Amino acid sequence: MDLKEAAAKVRENAYVPYSKFKVGAALRGASGTIYVGCNVENVAYPEGTCAEAGAIAAMVAAGETEFTEALVIADSPTPVPPCGGCRQKLVEFGKAEVKLTMCTTDGAETIMTLAEVLPGRFDASHMERT
Repeated sequence: MDLKEAAAKVRENAYVPYSKFKVGAALRGASGTIYVGCNVENVAYPEGTCAEAGAIAAMVAAGETEFTEALVIADSPTPVPPCGGCRQKLVEFGKAEVKLTMCTTDGAETIMTLAEVLPGRFDASHMERT
């Protein structure tokens, strides 16, 4: 199974009783293993979980802390980028040159690197004193 198939399949499991907007995400860990996540809403909206965060949590729970490729899919008119918080979460575990593919269920795709999707990223070097 490739990333797109994995993300499309897990997208169907999304818990979205309020927005009805299902999102699936898949990451390829450095080991080659694919990790997936879907969005999970809560009636108190800020308490929900994005698909990307779910995939990252699955990867970390499995013992990996780096991914080499990411994909997000939604049923939308244009490819949906990760929210700002998920962009920061993605760059925590992926290098600047990692490819992020954003897809629609109709087949449209936009591909960017993590550096492009979050320029000026905040990282551990900002907390160092020389």
